[in-house]
Amino acid sequence: MKVLVTGASGLIGGSIVARLAADGHEIVAAVRDAGAPLPLAVSAVVVLDMAQAGADDWAGHLAGIEAVVNCVGVLQDSPREDVAVHARGAAALFEACARLGIRRVIHFSAIGVDRGAVSRFSESKYEGDQALMALDLDWVILRPSVVLGRPVFGASALFRGLAALPRLPLMGDTGELQVVQLNDVTDTVALFLTPGAPSRVALELAGPERLSMADIVALYRRWLGWPPARSIRLPGPVESLLYKLGDMVGQLGWRPPMRTTVRKEILRGAVGSPAQWTEITGIAPQSLSTALTRMPATVQERWFAKLYFLKALTFIVLSMFWLGTGIISLTVGYEIGEDLMHRTGAGALAGPSVIAGALADIVVGLMLVYRPYARAGLYGAIFLSLFYATAGTILLPELWAEPLGPLLKIWPILVLHFIALATLDER
Repeated sequence: MKVLVTGASGLIGGSIVARLAADGHEIVAAVRDAGAPLPLAVSAVVVLDMAQAGADDWAGHLAGIEAVVNCVGVLQDSPREDVAVHARGAAALFEACARLGIRRVIHFSAIGVDRGAVSRFSESKYEGDQALMALDLDWVILRPSVVLGRPVFGASALFRGLAALPRLPLMGDTGELQVVQLNDVTDTVALFLTPGAPSRVALELAGPERLSMADIVALYRRWLGWPPARSIRLPGPVESLLYKLGDMVGQLGWRPPMRTTVRKEILRGAVGSPAQWTEITGIAPQSLSTALTRMPATVQERWFAKLYFLKALTFIVLSMFWLGTGIISLTVGYEIGEDLMHRTGAGALAGPSVIAGALADIVVGLMLVYRPYARAGLYGAIFLSLFYATAGTILLPELWAEPLGPLLKIWPILVLHFIALATLDER
């Protein structure tokens, strides 16, 4: 069967692509970013911004498609994401399927959206569900709880990062979670693409046990081979501040897992009954402890967990470093910088050189703050670091012998930029 999978570069979409290809299906991947990493099993790629696409935009990409699996999902509006993709965007895709006679459509929603919206995320997800249910198609709506597996993104990445902390910060306003395993989710999609599979059903994909966030983090910590960590209850104002900071970072194009949408959704919890899921498919969902027992942790998992919060700290420090050096050079450090340039023989160009360098530093710092330009900012920072080291060596070689090591310190900073480049991608 030729299957179109939207959101094919995501946590769920990528795993579904690999599973369906292993079952012999031909996979066409639909993504928004032409440079998105995709599984090797993809036979063709459609590049389309689903949030903006109408039914007519899809028509030319659906030739020969026999089934569609819609895995697109975003947490909250930001410069890189638009929750309209859940409603208007999904409805346009479903309408195109109806026009072209593509009857089998499997759509990923979220658990609890049919019990009342607590955020624009759950509201828009349910709007997409209703748009699909209104069409005469062989639809299947899957509403998973928090999905966990070996691949990580969002909440699943956060759990591992929290597991690496020596003290576990606890939020006071979190509900229970019935986490579901990624393998069980991909098995479910594969089953619904078999001939004669049930249709026109909406299923909750929930794990067999209710866990708190602390329970989940503790299980991951044991899995990673670390002893239990003590917990610290965060005061309410600190929690609120963290969520607001997450929103601010999200508006800069990053994808922090802690945003106000998460607070609203997790307060309700992500729980449901897996009974209908098991009854229709025969799939008995695994518990988290069982899944982790079957998937031994490797050094890669330990590295990721320990680097999770260090990555955020790295970008904060680098941004502040470049912005700080630029601002200092233009203010309290201007005369020092001008004197240094006079020592090189710059003459009348001493002042303009200090200003030019300071502005370059500030530009790099701003690029590192804004996610769409962060990669270019890192390359710019590496270039400037090498330029400063080369210029200093040629013009003032004695700087290598100064006790504070202004040129020597460039090299560890340079290495930190390469580490930031290596960890930049979220998935």
